[in-house]
Amino acid sequence: MSLTDPIPDTLDLQIDQEEQDRARRRKVNRIAKWVLPLVVMAIALGLWQAVVTLNEIPHYILPGPVLVAETLVKDWPLLLEALLVTVQITLLALLIAVVGGVGLAVLFTQSRFVEMSFYPYAVILQVTPIVAIAPLIFIYVDSKLAGLLICAWIVAFFPVLSNTTLGLNSADHNLRDLYRIYGATRWQRLRFLQIPSALPYFLGGLRIAGGLALIGAVVAEYVAGTGGIGSGLAFTILEAGYRLNIPRMFAALFLIAATGVVIFACLSLLSHLLLHKWHESAVKPEE
Repeated sequence: MSLTDPIPDTLDLQIDQEEQDRARRRKVNRIAKWVLPLVVMAIALGLWQAVVTLNEIPHYILPGPVLVAETLVKDWPLLLEALLVTVQITLLALLIAVVGGVGLAVLFTQSRFVEMSFYPYAVILQVTPIVAIAPLIFIYVDSKLAGLLICAWIVAFFPVLSNTTLGLNSADHNLRDLYRIYGATRWQRLRFLQIPSALPYFLGGLRIAGGLALIGAVVAEYVAGTGGIGSGLAFTILEAGYRLNIPRMFAALFLIAATGVVIFACLSLLSHLLLHKWHESAVKPEE
């Protein structure tokens, strides 16, 4: 075969077949991504219901998923009110953590002395169990809402701070030198170089902080609830436990887990929308 001969039709057919196979695999993977977790959940719920039914376990010891679902529907007004309280605390704490974490991270990158002065105290907040300091917070803070926000903020603050600081410090040093050569100011380097470089790190920390903010809010509600103050899902679980209303406890626990999943999904979607066109972490490879 000479160089001027046309490409055989069989080669074109082979290329088309490979493209079709890749498209088919991508479609199967997309379907499996949603179907497989649902199948596993259905099997687990079925086994749970079977164990409860066959062993005739009382509902005040272990309710079946059917009874939990019925309780979720029956007590929905009460559970919805508690859910809104927990979600409000979680989102407010996450917002404060983002504003404070990003702002402090920027200060850390602009002044090495500021970072050396304050970063150890951020680490102390991170490694101190919130269960240990939450009672003290509610002793010295008069407002219940403020106490809940402080507890949730402490838990969610450090991932945003540490990841954003790491991202701002990870900008290409050659590009930094180039900016200096062209006379860019410190704030121009921050705006056009460091912040875009730090965006994937920040979004990774934000996904972690979203779940931690919910955990902090629930733990704070537990501490407040033991003192006779509460209205969120954690207090609902405590109250249901005192009354041996175990189905309501499971229903409230389900709402907490579902809230965490929704928060993580929303933040993952935000990360995808901001990164999928340019950053390698969000670009899907060809299969």
